[in-house]
Amino acid sequence: MIKDTDYKEENLKELDDVCDECKEKDESVSQNLILTGFKICKSCRVSKTIFPI
Repeated sequence: MIKDTDYKEENLKELDDVCDECKEKDESVSQNLILTGFKICKSCRVSKTIFPI
């Protein structure tokens, strides 16, 4: 059985504002996670939009 504290700690690790692409901490990571479902910063999102490959 999973404790509530373990579940809450797991969610906090997910919202740590670290970009999956460049590994830098940025405020826009959590905003993009809510909007798009991806943990990427604003600059990585723009670069993925311009150069999708």
